[in-house]
Amino acid sequence: MKDKRVLYVSSEVIPYLPETEISSMSFEAPRMVNNNEGQIRIFMPRYGNINERRHQLHEVIRLSGMNLVINDLDMPLIIKVASIPKERMQVYFIDNEDYFKRKATYADEDGKLFPDNDERAIFFAKGVIETVKKLNWSPDIIHVHGWLASFLPLYLRTYYDTEPLFENSKIVTSVYNQGFEGTLDMELKNKIKFDGIEESLIAHLETPDYFNIMKTAVDHSDGVIVGSDSIPGALTDYLEKLDKPVLKFHNKDEFSEAYLDFYRSKVLS
Repeated sequence: MKDKRVLYVSSEVIPYLPETEISSMSFEAPRMVNNNEGQIRIFMPRYGNINERRHQLHEVIRLSGMNLVINDLDMPLIIKVASIPKERMQVYFIDNEDYFKRKATYADEDGKLFPDNDERAIFFAKGVIETVKKLNWSPDIIHVHGWLASFLPLYLRTYYDTEPLFENSKIVTSVYNQGFEGTLDMELKNKIKFDGIEESLIAHLETPDYFNIMKTAVDHSDGVIVGSDSIPGALTDYLEKLDKPVLKFHNKDEFSEAYLDFYRSKVLS
C-alpha cells in the first residue's frame, strides 16, 4: 500500500467510543495501512458523548464555517480534529450543534432512535466529502463502516459525481451485524430526492430500514467486505448475487493480509 491514500469514513472509532466490531475495525484497518506505508485519513461524527477535553479535540477553523443544505435547511459544518495516542493517526470529526450535541450516538436513554438520524447521516456524508475537498486530498480508496456513514457511497456517485478529486476513487463498504430496529424517517427518500438524486437510484429506501440502507450503500460501492462473522440473511443473499468483489469475514487477528490483498488486487486493479 506504499503511498496509496485510503479514506476511512466510520460511524464509530475507538478510542472515542466503546469497542464494537465497527469501532475496532475503524481503528485497526487504518493502522494496518499506516504500517504498510499508506496514507490515511479517518472521519467520524462528533457525538456529544465524546469527551472533548480528555481526547483533546480542537476545532479546525480553516475547515469549518461552511453551511450544508439538508432538506432545504442551512446547517453549519464544524470540523474538529484529534490525534490517536501512540499512533501516527489523526481523526477528523464532523460536528453540528443541532445534529450531534446530544449526549448519545443513535438513540435516547430509552433506546428509541433519534427521529433525525436520517438527516444526521446525510449531513455526515456531505460533511466528509466537503472537508476532503477542502483538504484537496484525493483518495485511492474510500472505506465506509457503519450505517450512519452509509450514505457516502450514494452521494459520492450521484450528487458529487462530477467532482474531479474523486474521479479515480474506489469505494469499499463493510457490512456488519450492527444495525438498528425499525426504520429511519419515512420521508428519507424525499429528503435525498431534494438533492436531485434520481428516485430509481434509491428505490430500496422506500422502506428505510437497516437492510435497505446497506443495500443502497453496496449498490454504489466498488467492493464489499463482510465485517461480522454472521450478518442478516437478507444481506447475505444480496451479497451473493452481486457482480462485484466481496471479501468474506476475517477477524481482528487475521484481517491484515486479506484486506491488503483485497484493496490491491480486487479494488484497485
